[in-house]
Amino acid sequence: MKAHYYNTIINWTRNKGKGTETYKAYTRDHTIEVKGKPTIEGSSDPDFLGDATRYNPEELLLASLSSCHMLWYLHLCAEAGIIVTAYTDNAEGTMTETPDGSGHFTSVTLNPVVTVKETPMMEKANELHNKANKRCFIANSCNFPVYHKPLCKKDI
Repeated sequence: MKAHYYNTIINWTRNKGKGTETYKAYTRDHTIEVKGKPTIEGSSDPDFLGDATRYNPEELLLASLSSCHMLWYLHLCAEAGIIVTAYTDNAEGTMTETPDGSGHFTSVTLNPVVTVKETPMMEKANELHNKANKRCFIANSCNFPVYHKPLCKKDI
């Protein structure tokens, strides 16, 4: 087994002067940094007093799942001789807030639309989503189901 190490730096960027004196006294704005890469501006979901123009952790979780699935899927297609010419995904997730204010994701559905070069590739292309899900590092780390509703079409 091979271990991989990752590092991110989170910086809270907007103390309004009173710190966390009260729940509404501070912003949720922060930056996410990885050495040598562009900074991501984050906040919380607007329902939790966050800035709607910044990415929130829930969106980034969906993006991580969708991205990891796509990367595995493209890898498997290349190995199988399936020529993918376009890929897009409109990932959707449901988070349930509990009475104590905490919460958890209950499910995520990936909705990949894959374009392949030739019609005979379509059936196998759809099948490979299951294999990609089993290989996805992020999906394997989740304690909720990750569903797939793929659509495959032929390149025109």
